[in-house]
Formats: sequence, structure tokens, C-alpha cells
Amino acid sequence: MKHQPAPPLDLDTRCLLDALAALECAGALYLLDKCGNVSYWGTGAERLTGHTAEVAAGKPIAGLLPGYSHPATTEAGEDQILVERADGSYLLARRRFQPLQDRDGIPLGRLEVLAAIETVGTPLAEADVEILHGLITREPAMKQVFRIVRNVAETEATVLVRGESGSGKELIARAVHAESHRAKGPFLAVNCAALAPSLLESELFGHVRGAFTGALRDHAGLFQRADGGTLFLDEVAELPLELQAKLLRVLQERSFVPVGGDRTLSVDVRIVAATHRSLREAVREGRFREDLMYRLRVVPIFLPPLRERRRDIALLLWHFIERRNARGVRRVVRIDPDAMRRLLDHFWPGNVRELQNVVEYAFAVGRGEMLNLDDLPPEFREERAVPLVPAEPVPDEAERIRAALRQSGGRIDQAGRLLKMSRATLWRKRKKLGL
Repeated sequence: MKHQPAPPLDLDTRCLLDALAALECAGALYLLDKCGNVSYWGTGAERLTGHTAEVAAGKPIAGLLPGYSHPATTEAGEDQILVERADGSYLLARRRFQPLQDRDGIPLGRLEVLAAIETVGTPLAEADVEILHGLITREPAMKQVFRIVRNVAETEATVLVRGESGSGKELIARAVHAESHRAKGPFLAVNCAALAPSLLESELFGHVRGAFTGALRDHAGLFQRADGGTLFLDEVAELPLELQAKLLRVLQERSFVPVGGDRTLSVDVRIVAATHRSLREAVREGRFREDLMYRLRVVPIFLPPLRERRRDIALLLWHFIERRNARGVRRVVRIDPDAMRRLLDHFWPGNVRELQNVVEYAFAVGRGEMLNLDDLPPEFREERAVPLVPAEPVPDEAERIRAALRQSGGRIDQAGRLLKMSRATLWRKRKKLGL
């Protein structure tokens, strides 16, 4: 179908463009109408994407820039997107966006400005990189997670995210929300392990005035405030048994009674729960209701730890470096090979959050364009005293490798010496055995 030319800009829009003309020098400025079609395509957008204003006019932005994703929020904000340019190359770009309204508050569309992220010497612009609402990967296992998130977001199914601390469980929950029809509704989160049972009950379900000492006024709980949106229950395995029955009722009947109240409230809330431990094991131990487990575990999503996403370590490392580079205090464009080796060999018990903290540390203590070994936290610079003797004989090769990795604290080179095999051989065996 041939695209129709964009309608002429009204006076208010022209004034807006005049006022924001200075932004052209900072990146690619364009305007979208309320349907997501291009109504203005600046010269910066032409230079950045390779598409001329004549080609772009009136076209849907998602069709013009393959890989484009709509912002996760209707508010003004900033994020990163991966787009395909006219020449077929890929660009990781920082995007600022601002909704546009007329004088009566009626939505007119959106202003967006793209700025290329410097990728010199980094893998960020590789074509196999996939981004989903703040999550970034090139690992097939994580791409499968992204596909599940996009598909389940189209339904009302309850989701249970399983993953280690720091692996990005809340980001997955936010992605489910942002991809769903509830995206314009609220997203609220609570850590079920962070509050005492009495406080957690009030926080989840609210209370009425006089329900307990100190209840001086009615309090709307998270379920009531999240009506029409998504509620994220982190560390749901730590939910006290007495609250599990009440949560089960909300899931079954979409209603609850506030603490101290006598009136049933109805809500329309989607639940995304998360845990770092097995709910089945908690059921066997009598700490979790089996019927609630099945209600929460309609669609389980398993997040692999960072040590099982080896191809993502360098990708995420540069992702966090470029975010810090944008702040201007220090600009890193190269990484010392010895420092990179230590980073790749690290076991990453704190997962992506630990990697992000390592970058924060490096920018705080180091200076210059190269990230050196001395810029890393102390544990990366200390050689661990590991005896150069074979690991305890274990019949199963996979278990031998696991034992060596545990003994060496996840250091690949030292584990290889324990096993009397080269680093390359160890990597090959780990890949073959799925370790």
C-alpha cells in the first residue's frame, strides 16, 4: 500500500519544532502522530538512519526502522533501542521521548530524539543483539525468554519468574507489563521478604481506620492501587502461610477484604511473581501452599544466571560502560586484555547486578580511556591460592568440572589446571555438557 504524505503541520507544532531546533545537533529528531506514523523527520534523523524525509513521511516508525520498539511508558522518559538503518547496519541508540498534547490535553503524538551510542571496539552493534525493555542479550536462551515474555504478555496468565539474585527478575516483570494491554496502568512491586507479616498484609491489602494501633486513616493497599495494572511479588516463596490463603482468594475471586474491614473490594490486577528458590521444594517442606503454587506457576519463566550467558558478559559490560560514558566524567573506549580476562573468568555470583556494580566501581576509582585491572574491585586483582593438584576423582565428567569450578571459585584458568586440561578444552567440554 502506498503511504500517503503526512498532513501539514499546524501552527502549534511548527512553534514546537522551532523551540526544539537546537536538539537537532544532539541527535535525530522526529515527530510521530498518535498512530505512530512519521509527521516530521529532521535532518539529524536523515543522517543517523539513512532514510530521507521524503521516504519517511507518513510511514509507521516501526516499519521504517526494523527493531524499533515503542516506549514502555506513556510519560516522558529515556531508554535504549536497537534499530536497523537504511544500509542494513544495526545501531544501538539512546532515545528520549516526550508525549505531545494540544491545549485541551488531547494526545497528538510523540516527540523522539535518537542519539547513537558509541560502539568503537564494542560488540553492541552486532546484528544478533536483542533488546527488550532494558534487557539486552545475544544468547539463544535469553532470546527464548524474550519470546515467552512477548507471547505471555498478550494473555492474562499469571507468571512466575525463577532466577538467582541480580539476574533481572523485576526487569522481566516490567517487560511483561510493558508488552501487555495493561501498559498504561500502574506497575507496583513489593518484596515479600522485606516486611514483617503484619506490615506485609496491610501493604498488600490495605487497612481501614482503627484496624490496629496507629491506623489513623484508611490505607489503600497495593492490590487496590494496582487496579488495572500489574503487581510484582518479589521473593514470593517468603510469603507467610497466613497470607497465602488471602492471596489465593484474590487470584481465584479477584476480590479481598482490607485489614479490619467488612467490605469486599473487587480488583483487576495481573500478578507476576518471582523467586530465587524452588516453590515445589517449599511445598514439600510445608512452607508453601500447593494450590497457590499452581495458581502462580501458570507460566514459569526461568532466567539463566550470568555465568551461563558467557556471550553476554562482554555485551553487558560495554552496555554499562556506554551508559557511564554518557555522563561525561570518564570515557572508556578500551579494556586492558588482562582485565577483560579476569572479567570473563569471573563466576558472577551476583549476576548482572554485580557486573553493573563492577562498572560503577571502575568509573569511581579509575581514570583514562582504558579500563585497567587496577580499576576492578579487589577480588578481581587477588590471585587465589589454589593447590595445583587434581580435583577429587569423580566418575561423572560434568561433576568433575563442577567440583573444579567450585574449588577455584569459578576461575576458568585455575579450574583447567586442576583438571589438567587447557582452557580451550575446558570451554569446549562445558559447552558440550551444558555447564
